[in-house]
Amino acid sequence: MPVNGDADEPGWEVDPDDEWGVAVVATVGRQLKLRREAAGMRAGEFGTAVGYGEDLVYKVEGGKRIPRREFLERADEVLGAGGLIAAMWEDVARVRYPKRVRELAKLEAGAVEIGLYSTHNVHGLLQTEAHMRALFDAWLPAYSEEETERMVAARLARRSIFERSPAPTLSFVQEEATLRRPVGGRMVWRRQLERLLKLGELRHVSIQVMPTDCEEHVGTGGLIEVLKFPDGTAVGRSEGAFAGRPVTDPKQLRVLELRYGMIRAQALTPRESRAVIEQMLGES
Repeated sequence: MPVNGDADEPGWEVDPDDEWGVAVVATVGRQLKLRREAAGMRAGEFGTAVGYGEDLVYKVEGGKRIPRREFLERADEVLGAGGLIAAMWEDVARVRYPKRVRELAKLEAGAVEIGLYSTHNVHGLLQTEAHMRALFDAWLPAYSEEETERMVAARLARRSIFERSPAPTLSFVQEEATLRRPVGGRMVWRRQLERLLKLGELRHVSIQVMPTDCEEHVGTGGLIEVLKFPDGTAVGRSEGAFAGRPVTDPKQLRVLELRYGMIRAQALTPRESRAVIEQMLGES
């Protein structure tokens, strides 16, 4: 029985395009193999001791799989490494998420002000875990269970931004339709609405609803993200501008800031938005 309870899976596949991640996982795997051999244990014997199959042990040692924390801790105990193997988790933890998500999380972690407008779904930072899973499960072509677990873990980790100190200023504008869609069923939907109300109580968080019946709407171009940093620099992205790529040029950023500012002006105020969400919750 695997120690992590995940169907003999000791970790995630390594993204071949993530050069730094590949190097870290390869180094960890090589160290594991050297310690196992020094202890005089065969791969199959070691696998049985830590609770995984021989083939998967070879994948971890060969740098083909990113080991989970439980795997490293169990390996540390079996090999009597005195905490040295378990300590590898500090490096592994940095590469367990997809490179694109890590880069986004790094930007979010350094920002002092973030403005986000979402059109198709509740923004990832606002989602409950059950809501996330429901969205990923509905995707076509279907994600594998491993891919889903990795993406959910990465998105959950990004939510630490709400507990950061000093806290960044966070403003969200959500299309009303994204809040009325009962993703995952009624209970999941209720929990999602409750999370929005809870986050909206935070002093550094503003959540606004863009009503569906708004006649004038400059946000039809799609998602907008604007992140500002302590040194005065910023980065932004929009589905409807500059081919959807991240931009840092002041003139291009000004376009995104202008659109986002107008969207906030056209949306309901935070107080009005809260009332609408509370009404939805009552109807659910």
